[in-house]
Amino acid sequence: MTAPHQSGPARHGPTADGDDHDLLAALLDGMDAALCAFDADGTVTHWNREAERILGWSAREAVGRRGLAGWAVREADAEEVTGRLLGAMKAPGRQVDEFALLTKDGGRVLVRIQSSAVPGADGSPAGVYCAFSEVHTQIDLERSVALSEALFGEASSWGVVLVDADLRPALANAHAARLLRTSRTALLGRPLGDLLDQGVEELEGALQHVLAAGAPPAPTELWVTVRSADAVAGAAAERRCWRSGFLRLATPLVEEPVPLGVAWLFLDVTKTRLAEQESARLRFRGSQLHRAGRAVAECEDPMEAAALYLDFALAGFADHALIDLLPDPEADPDEPVRLIRAATTPAGAPGQGPVAAGGGLPVPYADGHPALQAVERCGSVRAAADRSEGWAAARRWPDGTRHALATALRSRGRTVGVVTFLRGGSRRAFDRADAVYAEDIASRVAAAIDLAVAVAG
Repeated sequence: MTAPHQSGPARHGPTADGDDHDLLAALLDGMDAALCAFDADGTVTHWNREAERILGWSAREAVGRRGLAGWAVREADAEEVTGRLLGAMKAPGRQVDEFALLTKDGGRVLVRIQSSAVPGADGSPAGVYCAFSEVHTQIDLERSVALSEALFGEASSWGVVLVDADLRPALANAHAARLLRTSRTALLGRPLGDLLDQGVEELEGALQHVLAAGAPPAPTELWVTVRSADAVAGAAAERRCWRSGFLRLATPLVEEPVPLGVAWLFLDVTKTRLAEQESARLRFRGSQLHRAGRAVAECEDPMEAAALYLDFALAGFADHALIDLLPDPEADPDEPVRLIRAATTPAGAPGQGPVAAGGGLPVPYADGHPALQAVERCGSVRAAADRSEGWAAARRWPDGTRHALATALRSRGRTVGVVTFLRGGSRRAFDRADAVYAEDIASRVAAAIDLAVAVAG
Protein backbone atom coordinates (compact mmCIF):
# COMPACT_ATOMS: atom_id res chain seq x y z
CA MET A 1 0.00 0.00 0.00
CA THR A 2 1.27 3.53 -0.68
CA ALA A 3 2.40 5.93 1.98
CA PRO A 4 -0.35 7.15 4.29
CA HIS A 5 -2.61 9.70 2.66
CA GLN A 6 -5.49 11.55 4.20
CA SER A 7 -8.57 12.92 2.54
CA GLY A 8 -8.69 16.54 3.55
CA PRO A 9 -7.04 19.76 2.36
CA ALA A 10 -5.87 19.47 -1.24
CA ARG A 11 -2.14 19.31 -1.89
CA HIS A 12 -0.74 21.53 -4.57
CA GLY A 13 2.37 20.72 -6.56
CA PRO A 14 3.76 20.42 -10.05
CA THR A 15 4.02 16.63 -9.99
CA ALA A 16 1.57 14.14 -11.41
CA ASP A 17 1.48 12.43 -8.01
CA GLY A 18 0.17 15.63 -6.45
CA ASP A 19 -2.60 15.84 -9.02
CA ASP A 20 -3.51 12.20 -8.36
CA HIS A 21 -3.66 12.87 -4.63
CA ASP A 22 -5.94 15.86 -5.18
CA LEU A 23 -8.23 13.87 -7.45
CA LEU A 24 -8.40 10.96 -5.00
CA ALA A 25 -9.18 13.33 -2.10
CA ALA A 26 -11.98 14.98 -4.11
CA LEU A 27 -13.48 11.63 -5.07
CA LEU A 28 -13.42 10.29 -1.53
CA ASP A 29 -14.89 13.44 -0.03
CA GLY A 30 -17.67 13.59 -2.63
CA MET A 31 -19.01 10.09 -1.89
CA ASP A 32 -22.13 9.48 0.17
CA ALA A 33 -20.63 6.49 2.00
CA ALA A 34 -18.18 6.79 4.87
CA LEU A 35 -14.78 5.47 3.71
CA CYS A 36 -11.58 4.59 5.56
CA ALA A 37 -8.57 2.39 4.84
CA PHE A 38 -5.84 0.64 6.82
CA ASP A 39 -2.44 -0.54 5.78
CA ALA A 40 -1.14 -4.02 6.60
CA ASP A 41 -0.14 -2.89 10.11
CA GLY A 42 -3.58 -1.50 10.90
CA THR A 43 -2.68 2.20 10.53
CA VAL A 44 -5.41 4.47 9.17
CA THR A 45 -4.41 5.79 5.74
CA HIS A 46 -7.67 7.28 4.38
CA TRP A 47 -10.65 8.99 6.03
CA ASN A 48 -13.31 10.93 4.10
CA ARG A 49 -15.78 13.63 5.10
CA GLU A 50 -18.75 11.28 5.48
CA ALA A 51 -16.76 9.31 8.06
CA GLU A 52 -16.08 12.62 9.80
CA ARG A 53 -19.79 13.47 9.72
CA ILE A 54 -20.82 10.16 11.31
CA LEU A 55 -18.10 9.90 13.99
CA GLY A 56 -16.95 13.50 14.41
CA TRP A 57 -13.26 12.70 13.92
CA SER A 58 -11.63 14.75 11.16
CA ALA A 59 -9.20 13.33 8.60
CA ARG A 60 -6.28 15.12 10.34
CA GLU A 61 -7.22 13.43 13.63
CA ALA A 62 -7.82 9.96 12.15
CA VAL A 63 -5.14 9.41 9.50
CA GLY A 64 -1.92 8.00 10.98
CA ARG A 65 -3.48 6.42 14.05
CA ARG A 66 -2.71 2.77 14.72
CA GLY A 67 -6.04 0.92 14.81
CA LEU A 68 -9.29 2.27 16.23
CA ALA A 69 -8.76 1.41 19.90
CA GLY A 70 -9.33 4.14 22.44
CA TRP A 71 -10.74 6.74 20.07
CA ALA A 72 -13.19 5.17 17.57
CA VAL A 73 -13.72 1.86 19.40
CA ARG A 74 -13.88 1.04 23.10
CA GLU A 75 -10.82 -0.72 24.47
CA ALA A 76 -12.95 -3.72 25.43
CA ASP A 77 -14.12 -4.12 21.80
CA ALA A 78 -10.91 -3.11 20.06
CA GLU A 79 -9.35 -6.56 19.75
CA GLU A 80 -12.45 -8.10 18.18
CA VAL A 81 -13.10 -5.16 15.83
CA THR A 82 -9.48 -4.89 14.70
CA GLY A 83 -9.26 -8.63 14.18
CA ARG A 84 -12.40 -8.70 12.04
CA LEU A 85 -11.36 -5.72 9.93
CA LEU A 86 -7.78 -6.82 9.29
CA GLY A 87 -9.01 -10.38 8.80
CA ALA A 88 -10.59 -9.18 5.55
CA MET A 89 -7.09 -9.20 4.02
CA LYS A 90 -7.14 -12.99 4.13
CA ALA A 91 -10.83 -13.51 3.34
CA PRO A 92 -12.11 -13.76 -0.23
CA GLY A 93 -14.53 -11.12 -1.46
CA ARG A 94 -16.23 -8.61 0.80
CA GLN A 95 -16.88 -9.06 4.50
CA VAL A 96 -19.89 -7.43 6.20
CA ASP A 97 -19.94 -6.73 9.94
CA GLU A 98 -21.82 -4.55 12.39
CA PHE A 99 -19.91 -2.71 15.12
CA ALA A 100 -20.61 -0.04 17.71
CA LEU A 101 -18.14 2.81 17.09
CA LEU A 102 -17.39 5.79 19.31
CA THR A 103 -18.07 9.37 18.25
CA LYS A 104 -15.78 12.24 19.15
CA ASP A 105 -18.27 13.56 21.71
CA GLY A 106 -18.34 10.21 23.54
CA GLY A 107 -21.50 8.76 22.02
CA ARG A 108 -21.88 5.42 20.30
CA VAL A 109 -23.28 4.69 16.87
CA LEU A 110 -24.03 1.30 15.34
CA VAL A 111 -22.59 1.02 11.84
CA ARG A 112 -22.54 -1.63 9.15
CA ILE A 113 -19.07 -2.05 7.63
CA GLN A 114 -18.16 -3.68 4.33
CA SER A 115 -14.44 -4.44 4.18
CA SER A 116 -12.26 -6.01 1.52
CA ALA A 117 -8.54 -6.54 0.96
CA VAL A 118 -6.43 -4.08 -1.02
CA PRO A 119 -3.78 -5.95 -3.09
CA GLY A 120 -0.26 -4.60 -3.39
CA ALA A 121 1.92 -4.41 -6.47
CA ASP A 122 2.96 -8.03 -6.09
CA GLY A 123 -0.63 -9.20 -5.54
CA SER A 124 -0.25 -9.80 -1.82
CA PRO A 125 -2.63 -8.02 0.63
CA ALA A 126 -1.36 -4.53 1.41
CA GLY A 127 -4.23 -3.30 3.52
CA VAL A 128 -7.97 -3.12 4.02
CA TYR A 129 -10.55 -0.84 2.44
CA CYS A 130 -13.72 -0.18 4.51
CA ALA A 131 -17.04 1.46 3.67
CA PHE A 132 -19.55 2.01 6.44
CA SER A 133 -22.86 3.71 7.17
CA GLU A 134 -25.22 4.01 10.09
CA VAL A 135 -27.28 0.85 10.48
CA HIS A 136 -30.62 2.65 10.59
CA THR A 137 -29.77 4.42 7.33
CA GLN A 138 -28.83 1.13 5.73
CA ILE A 139 -31.99 -0.50 7.04
CA ASP A 140 -34.09 2.35 5.60
CA LEU A 141 -32.44 1.82 2.23
CA GLU A 142 -32.98 -1.93 2.38
CA ARG A 143 -36.61 -1.41 3.35
CA SER A 144 -37.09 0.91 0.38
CA VAL A 145 -35.54 -1.64 -1.95
CA ALA A 146 -37.59 -4.46 -0.40
CA LEU A 147 -40.77 -2.39 -0.73
CA SER A 148 -40.05 -1.71 -4.39
CA GLU A 149 -39.40 -5.38 -5.07
CA ALA A 150 -42.58 -6.38 -3.24
CA LEU A 151 -44.73 -3.84 -5.11
CA PHE A 152 -43.36 -4.92 -8.46
CA GLY A 153 -43.40 -8.62 -7.63
CA GLU A 154 -45.91 -11.20 -8.77
CA ALA A 155 -47.67 -11.44 -5.39
CA SER A 156 -48.80 -7.80 -5.19
CA SER A 157 -52.60 -7.40 -5.23
CA TRP A 158 -52.29 -3.73 -6.25
CA GLY A 159 -51.47 -2.55 -9.72
CA VAL A 160 -48.40 -0.31 -9.67
CA VAL A 161 -47.28 1.80 -12.62
CA LEU A 162 -44.45 4.35 -12.63
CA VAL A 163 -45.41 7.11 -15.06
CA ASP A 164 -42.70 9.47 -16.29
CA ALA A 165 -43.03 13.25 -16.65
CA ASP A 166 -44.36 12.73 -20.21
CA LEU A 167 -47.24 10.64 -18.83
CA ARG A 168 -45.93 7.41 -20.31
CA PRO A 169 -45.51 4.19 -18.28
CA ALA A 170 -41.87 3.57 -17.39
CA LEU A 171 -42.29 0.54 -15.13
CA ALA A 172 -45.23 -1.67 -14.13
CA ASN A 173 -45.83 -4.76 -12.07
CA ALA A 174 -47.49 -7.94 -13.29
CA HIS A 175 -50.88 -7.18 -11.69
CA ALA A 176 -51.08 -3.79 -13.42
CA ALA A 177 -50.29 -5.43 -16.76
CA ARG A 178 -53.11 -7.95 -16.23
CA LEU A 179 -55.61 -5.19 -15.38
CA LEU A 180 -54.52 -3.26 -18.48
CA ARG A 181 -54.79 -6.46 -20.55
CA THR A 182 -51.25 -6.34 -21.86
CA SER A 183 -47.73 -7.41 -20.87
CA ARG A 184 -45.28 -5.58 -18.63
CA THR A 185 -42.98 -4.79 -21.53
CA ALA A 186 -45.66 -3.98 -24.11
CA LEU A 187 -47.15 -1.09 -22.12
CA LEU A 188 -43.83 0.69 -21.45
CA GLY A 189 -43.43 4.02 -23.23
CA ARG A 190 -46.91 3.93 -24.77
CA PRO A 191 -49.39 6.82 -24.41
CA LEU A 192 -52.13 6.14 -21.89
CA GLY A 193 -54.66 6.64 -24.68
CA ASP A 194 -53.35 3.42 -26.27
CA LEU A 195 -54.21 1.52 -23.10
CA LEU A 196 -57.52 3.10 -22.04
CA ASP A 197 -60.55 3.88 -24.17
CA GLN A 198 -62.62 5.82 -21.63
CA GLY A 199 -61.35 7.58 -18.52
CA VAL A 200 -57.96 8.48 -19.98
CA GLU A 201 -58.67 12.24 -19.69
CA GLU A 202 -59.46 11.93 -15.98
CA LEU A 203 -56.34 9.83 -15.38
CA GLU A 204 -54.04 12.21 -17.27
CA GLY A 205 -55.57 15.15 -15.42
CA ALA A 206 -54.86 13.47 -12.08
CA LEU A 207 -51.25 12.70 -13.09
CA GLN A 208 -50.64 16.27 -14.24
CA HIS A 209 -52.08 17.60 -10.98
CA VAL A 210 -49.74 15.37 -8.95
CA LEU A 211 -46.71 16.49 -10.98
CA ALA A 212 -47.63 20.15 -10.45
CA ALA A 213 -49.07 20.24 -6.93
CA GLY A 214 -48.31 16.91 -5.26
CA ALA A 215 -50.39 13.91 -4.28
CA PRO A 216 -54.09 14.38 -3.44
CA PRO A 217 -55.04 13.96 0.23
CA ALA A 218 -57.07 10.80 -0.35
CA PRO A 219 -57.38 8.04 -2.98
CA THR A 220 -59.78 8.63 -5.82
CA GLU A 221 -61.93 6.26 -7.87
CA LEU A 222 -61.68 6.30 -11.64
CA TRP A 223 -64.11 4.58 -14.00
CA VAL A 224 -62.21 3.43 -17.09
CA THR A 225 -62.64 1.21 -20.10
CA VAL A 226 -59.55 -0.76 -21.08
CA ARG A 227 -58.60 -1.19 -24.71
CA SER A 228 -58.00 -4.77 -25.75
CA ALA A 229 -56.68 -6.11 -29.03
CA ASP A 230 -58.68 -9.29 -28.43
CA ALA A 231 -62.02 -7.47 -28.10
CA VAL A 232 -64.66 -8.38 -30.68
CA ALA A 233 -65.37 -5.54 -33.10
CA GLY A 234 -68.51 -3.67 -32.10
CA ALA A 235 -68.71 -5.35 -28.69
CA ALA A 236 -69.30 -3.09 -25.70
CA ALA A 237 -66.19 -2.78 -23.55
CA GLU A 238 -66.55 -3.47 -19.85
CA ARG A 239 -66.17 -0.48 -17.54
CA ARG A 240 -63.96 -0.92 -14.51
CA CYS A 241 -63.67 1.09 -11.30
CA TRP A 242 -60.10 1.50 -10.06
CA ARG A 243 -59.42 2.94 -6.61
CA SER A 244 -56.26 4.96 -7.29
CA GLY A 245 -53.56 6.62 -5.23
CA PHE A 246 -50.79 8.82 -6.59
CA LEU A 247 -47.31 9.72 -5.31
CA ARG A 248 -45.02 12.30 -6.86
CA LEU A 249 -41.46 11.03 -7.34
CA ALA A 250 -38.53 13.44 -7.14
CA THR A 251 -34.80 12.82 -7.28
CA PRO A 252 -32.89 13.35 -4.00
CA LEU A 253 -29.60 13.96 -5.82
CA VAL A 254 -30.11 17.65 -6.58
CA GLU A 255 -30.64 20.70 -4.42
CA GLU A 256 -34.00 21.59 -5.98
CA PRO A 257 -36.56 18.76 -6.25
CA VAL A 258 -36.90 17.60 -9.84
CA PRO A 259 -40.01 15.51 -10.61
CA LEU A 260 -39.15 12.11 -12.03
CA GLY A 261 -42.78 11.11 -12.54
CA VAL A 262 -45.68 9.67 -10.60
CA ALA A 263 -46.22 6.34 -8.89
CA TRP A 264 -49.79 5.25 -9.67
CA LEU A 265 -51.19 2.53 -7.40
CA PHE A 266 -54.65 1.18 -8.16
CA LEU A 267 -56.98 -1.59 -7.06
CA ASP A 268 -59.96 -2.95 -8.99
CA VAL A 269 -63.08 -2.33 -6.87
CA THR A 270 -65.62 -2.77 -9.66
CA LYS A 271 -67.52 -5.63 -8.03
CA THR A 272 -67.84 -3.75 -4.75
CA ARG A 273 -69.02 -0.54 -6.39
CA LEU A 274 -71.50 -2.31 -8.66
CA ALA A 275 -72.90 -4.19 -5.66
CA GLU A 276 -73.26 -0.92 -3.75
CA GLN A 277 -74.96 0.73 -6.73
CA GLU A 278 -77.31 -2.20 -7.16
CA SER A 279 -78.16 -2.19 -3.46
CA ALA A 280 -78.88 1.54 -3.52
CA ARG A 281 -80.97 1.10 -6.68
CA LEU A 282 -83.03 -1.66 -5.11
CA ARG A 283 -83.61 0.39 -1.96
CA PHE A 284 -84.75 3.38 -4.00
CA ARG A 285 -87.04 1.33 -6.21
CA GLY A 286 -88.56 -0.41 -3.20
CA SER A 287 -89.17 2.97 -1.61
CA GLN A 288 -90.82 4.26 -4.79
CA LEU A 289 -93.16 1.27 -4.98
CA HIS A 290 -94.06 1.73 -1.32
CA ARG A 291 -94.87 5.41 -1.89
CA ALA A 292 -96.81 4.53 -5.03
CA GLY A 293 -98.87 1.98 -3.11
CA ARG A 294 -99.83 4.57 -0.49
CA ALA A 295 -100.75 7.13 -3.16
CA VAL A 296 -102.73 4.63 -5.25
CA ALA A 297 -104.78 3.66 -2.18
CA GLU A 298 -106.33 7.15 -2.31
CA CYS A 299 -107.33 6.95 -6.01
CA GLU A 300 -110.99 6.34 -6.82
CA ASP A 301 -110.37 5.70 -10.53
CA PRO A 302 -108.36 2.48 -11.19
CA MET A 303 -107.00 3.86 -14.48
CA GLU A 304 -105.71 6.91 -12.64
CA ALA A 305 -104.05 4.51 -10.19
CA ALA A 306 -102.37 2.69 -13.09
CA ALA A 307 -100.93 5.95 -14.45
CA LEU A 308 -99.84 6.96 -10.94
CA TYR A 309 -97.83 3.75 -10.62
CA LEU A 310 -95.93 4.74 -13.76
CA ASP A 311 -95.28 8.28 -12.48
CA PHE A 312 -93.55 6.88 -9.40
CA ALA A 313 -91.73 4.21 -11.42
CA LEU A 314 -90.18 6.68 -13.87
CA ALA A 315 -87.98 8.36 -11.24
CA GLY A 316 -84.41 7.25 -11.98
CA PHE A 317 -85.68 4.51 -14.30
CA ALA A 318 -86.95 5.89 -17.61
CA ASP A 319 -87.94 9.08 -19.43
CA HIS A 320 -91.35 7.99 -20.74
CA ALA A 321 -93.87 5.22 -20.18
CA LEU A 322 -96.78 4.13 -22.38
CA ILE A 323 -99.78 1.92 -21.58
CA ASP A 324 -101.40 0.14 -24.52
CA LEU A 325 -104.38 -2.16 -23.96
CA LEU A 326 -105.90 -5.04 -25.86
CA PRO A 327 -109.48 -4.23 -26.94
CA ASP A 328 -110.52 -7.74 -26.01
CA PRO A 329 -108.22 -9.86 -23.80
CA GLU A 330 -110.37 -12.90 -24.67
CA ALA A 331 -109.86 -12.50 -28.46
CA ASP A 332 -108.62 -15.35 -30.62
CA PRO A 333 -104.83 -15.52 -30.24
CA ASP A 334 -104.48 -16.34 -33.95
CA GLU A 335 -105.91 -12.95 -34.91
CA PRO A 336 -103.53 -9.97 -35.42
CA VAL A 337 -102.76 -8.09 -32.23
CA ARG A 338 -104.30 -4.60 -32.01
CA LEU A 339 -103.40 -2.20 -29.22
CA ILE A 340 -105.20 0.91 -27.99
CA ARG A 341 -103.32 3.77 -26.30
CA ALA A 342 -104.66 4.11 -22.77
CA ALA A 343 -102.13 6.43 -21.04
CA THR A 344 -98.75 8.12 -21.34
CA THR A 345 -96.55 9.65 -18.72
CA PRO A 346 -94.98 12.03 -17.70
CA ALA A 347 -97.53 14.83 -17.78
CA GLY A 348 -97.38 17.04 -20.84
CA ALA A 349 -96.32 14.29 -23.23
CA PRO A 350 -98.33 13.97 -26.46
CA GLY A 351 -101.48 11.95 -25.85
CA GLN A 352 -101.14 12.39 -22.10
CA GLY A 353 -103.81 11.43 -19.72
CA PRO A 354 -105.41 8.21 -18.60
CA VAL A 355 -108.52 7.30 -20.49
CA ALA A 356 -111.25 4.82 -19.77
CA ALA A 357 -110.36 1.17 -20.05
CA GLY A 358 -111.12 0.07 -23.57
CA GLY A 359 -111.24 3.67 -24.82
CA GLY A 360 -108.69 5.62 -26.82
CA LEU A 361 -107.43 5.26 -30.35
CA PRO A 362 -105.64 2.29 -31.91
CA VAL A 363 -101.87 2.63 -32.21
CA PRO A 364 -100.59 1.75 -35.71
CA TYR A 365 -97.65 -0.39 -34.67
CA ALA A 366 -95.82 -2.16 -37.49
CA ASP A 367 -95.26 -5.90 -37.46
CA GLY A 368 -92.41 -6.90 -35.18
CA HIS A 369 -92.86 -3.92 -32.90
CA PRO A 370 -91.46 -4.60 -29.38
CA ALA A 371 -94.88 -3.95 -27.80
CA LEU A 372 -96.53 -6.52 -30.07
CA GLN A 373 -93.73 -9.00 -29.38
CA ALA A 374 -94.18 -8.55 -25.62
CA VAL A 375 -97.90 -9.36 -25.95
CA GLU A 376 -97.23 -12.40 -28.10
CA ARG A 377 -94.52 -13.72 -25.72
CA CYS A 378 -96.36 -12.76 -22.51
CA GLY A 379 -93.06 -11.37 -21.21
CA SER A 380 -90.52 -8.57 -21.66
CA VAL A 381 -88.75 -7.38 -24.81
CA ARG A 382 -85.81 -4.98 -24.90
CA ALA A 383 -84.85 -2.83 -27.89
CA ALA A 384 -82.00 -0.43 -28.65
CA ALA A 385 -81.70 2.13 -31.44
CA ASP A 386 -79.53 1.48 -34.45
CA ARG A 387 -77.79 4.16 -36.50
CA SER A 388 -80.71 4.73 -38.86
CA GLU A 389 -82.58 8.03 -38.79
CA GLY A 390 -86.19 8.08 -37.63
CA TRP A 391 -85.77 4.94 -35.53
CA ALA A 392 -88.00 6.25 -32.72
CA ALA A 393 -90.57 7.83 -35.06
CA ALA A 394 -90.98 4.57 -36.99
CA ARG A 395 -92.00 2.90 -33.72
CA ARG A 396 -94.35 5.69 -32.63
CA TRP A 397 -92.12 6.77 -29.77
CA PRO A 398 -91.03 10.29 -28.72
CA ASP A 399 -88.04 11.87 -30.47
CA GLY A 400 -84.72 11.12 -28.84
CA THR A 401 -85.70 7.65 -27.67
CA ARG A 402 -82.75 5.27 -27.84
CA HIS A 403 -83.72 2.38 -25.55
CA ALA A 404 -87.05 0.63 -24.92
CA LEU A 405 -88.39 -2.05 -22.62
CA ALA A 406 -91.87 -3.48 -23.32
CA THR A 407 -93.52 -5.71 -20.69
CA ALA A 408 -96.82 -7.56 -20.99
CA LEU A 409 -99.58 -6.63 -18.52
CA ARG A 410 -100.84 -9.89 -17.03
CA SER A 411 -103.74 -10.28 -14.61
CA ARG A 412 -105.85 -13.34 -13.72
CA GLY A 413 -104.02 -15.44 -16.31
CA ARG A 414 -104.74 -13.03 -19.16
CA THR A 415 -102.75 -10.43 -21.05
CA VAL A 416 -104.64 -7.14 -20.83
CA GLY A 417 -102.07 -4.96 -22.56
CA VAL A 418 -98.45 -3.83 -22.54
CA VAL A 419 -96.44 -1.13 -20.78
CA THR A 420 -93.41 0.33 -22.57
CA PHE A 421 -90.60 2.22 -20.81
CA LEU A 422 -88.41 4.52 -22.91
CA ARG A 423 -84.97 6.03 -22.33
CA GLY A 424 -83.06 8.72 -24.20
CA GLY A 425 -79.48 8.69 -25.45
CA SER A 426 -78.06 10.03 -22.18
CA ARG A 427 -79.11 6.85 -20.34
CA ARG A 428 -77.70 3.34 -20.52
CA ALA A 429 -79.58 0.48 -22.16
CA PHE A 430 -82.07 -1.58 -20.16
CA ASP A 431 -80.64 -4.72 -18.59
CA ARG A 432 -82.08 -7.85 -17.02
CA ALA A 433 -82.41 -6.21 -13.59
CA ASP A 434 -84.44 -3.42 -15.20
CA ALA A 435 -86.70 -6.00 -16.82
CA VAL A 436 -87.39 -7.60 -13.43
CA TYR A 437 -88.31 -4.21 -11.97
CA ALA A 438 -90.52 -3.43 -14.98
CA GLU A 439 -92.34 -6.74 -14.52
CA ASP A 440 -92.95 -5.89 -10.87
CA ILE A 441 -94.46 -2.56 -11.89
CA ALA A 442 -96.45 -4.20 -14.69
CA SER A 443 -98.11 -6.64 -12.29
CA ARG A 444 -99.42 -3.71 -10.21
CA VAL A 445 -100.50 -1.73 -13.26
CA ALA A 446 -102.23 -4.78 -14.72
CA ALA A 447 -104.19 -5.34 -11.49
CA ALA A 448 -105.40 -1.71 -11.55
CA ILE A 449 -106.39 -1.96 -15.23
CA ASP A 450 -108.18 -5.27 -14.65
CA LEU A 451 -110.12 -3.61 -11.84
CA ALA A 452 -111.01 -0.71 -14.13
CA VAL A 453 -112.31 -3.14 -16.78
CA ALA A 454 -114.35 -4.99 -14.18
CA VAL A 455 -115.85 -1.75 -12.84
CA ALA A 456 -116.64 -0.49 -16.35
CA GLY A 457 -118.20 -3.82 -17.32
